[in-house]
Amino acid sequence: QVGLEQSGGGQVQAGGSLRLSCLYTGYSYRNRCMGWFRQAPGKEREGVAIIDREGSTSYADSVKGRFTISKDNAKNTLYLRMNTVKAEDTALYYCAASHFSCRPIATMWRTDFDYWGQGTQVTVSS
Repeated sequence: QVGLEQSGGGQVQAGGSLRLSCLYTGYSYRNRCMGWFRQAPGKEREGVAIIDREGSTSYADSVKGRFTISKDNAKNTLYLRMNTVKAEDTALYYCAASHFSCRPIATMWRTDFDYWGQGTQVTVSS
């Protein structure tokens, strides 16, 4: 049984910072790809950042240089650090895990990911 439990999120002012966490259980992170997606109202769910077992990462152009994905193997926790947030970062954020190896994020699809967290809202106010 695989579980992804998210925490963090909330409301933040534009230019501020926020960290999302995702505790994963029953999952062998060493051989898989994990990542963060987001979905704004009326839009498709999009990939934000992914990380592979060696710690290599890939980011969407819209967040590159502002967001950082990382994981703590000892705590079985995936993180997304969001800096210099913008109004357009407002969305429901999901962590996800895939049995596929990571590819550049632009080539990974929602359907590549087997397991999903419950989602957490991030609202950026100007």
